[in-house]
Amino acid sequence: MAIRLAINGFGRIGRNILRAIYERGLQHKLQVVAINELADADGVAHLLKYDSSHGRFAFPVNSFSGGINVAGDSISLFAEADPLELPWAELNIDIVLECTGVFHSREHAHWHLSAGAKKVLFSHPADSDIDATIIYGINHHSLTAAMSVVSAGSCTTNCIVPVIQVLDQHFGVESGTITTIHASMHDQQVIDAYHPDLRRSRAASQSIIPVDTKLALGIERILPKFAGRFEAIAVRVPTVNVTAMDLSVTLHQDVSIAAVNQVLQQARIGELAGILDYTEEPLVSVDFNHDAHSCIVDGSQTRVSHKRLVKCLVWCDNEWGFANRMLDTAGAMMPLNLQQGA
Repeated sequence: MAIRLAINGFGRIGRNILRAIYERGLQHKLQVVAINELADADGVAHLLKYDSSHGRFAFPVNSFSGGINVAGDSISLFAEADPLELPWAELNIDIVLECTGVFHSREHAHWHLSAGAKKVLFSHPADSDIDATIIYGINHHSLTAAMSVVSAGSCTTNCIVPVIQVLDQHFGVESGTITTIHASMHDQQVIDAYHPDLRRSRAASQSIIPVDTKLALGIERILPKFAGRFEAIAVRVPTVNVTAMDLSVTLHQDVSIAAVNQVLQQARIGELAGILDYTEEPLVSVDFNHDAHSCIVDGSQTRVSHKRLVKCLVWCDNEWGFANRMLDTAGAMMPLNLQQGA
């Protein structure tokens, strides 16, 4: 029996989630039955079908009055600003994938639950009052049937936490710093225009732009032992997709570049298979576009200073990789959801 999904907010992540369901052949397990987006059906269908970063969708898409059709599957479309007005009970929605980026608290999730959904999965960091933040591959086994409000964290948390955990398991991590080199996002300006964040008022294509980040807090939520031991900064660069993360950590043990790369290379098998990947090829950011891994370690860039200070360069497709982790997390919630409803 398929889990019935609704996507609230059909932007970059929402559309990539739907694409990934069909590309991975999961439509009979994870069935999207509704989309809520403040746009018309023609616009929704067009942006699903054609994508500047990920190319043309391989499955047929067309619009009709009240929805879109994807590969023969009809999906109802709503344009409702108030989640309480959405017909989640009537549609028997199991999980709402909350992808607006606007809602982030348990109260916000409760609007979907009050409308009839059984569970809510945020596609972004949420407040501490939710049931859990799940980084798939790291702590998804902690999901329980009682958890109705969950966050999948952020693309950057999903990217860096697996690497930190591997290094800590093998060598012990004392502390660290991270610089996120992130592709431009929708909250930036095409040309200079007013924005509450004065840096983001500047043209995205013309500058490298420092932005605030709560990545250190995200790491602490997943790996509490590192509370107060990581700091992070972030910059946006004039590309449209793919992010690099510059990780520096101080270890408890003396190491070499070869030793660090060996444990990271081995980590791509076992529980982190499909989550962490490793390469030493001379690649650039565009080469990681549409890569479904949470993180790809570039072993050619690993550095060690004074035997215990280690620097790693880690890549991720901040859209496609994270959208796939949303699906993995929803799938991990699925048997729990069905058991609870039995």
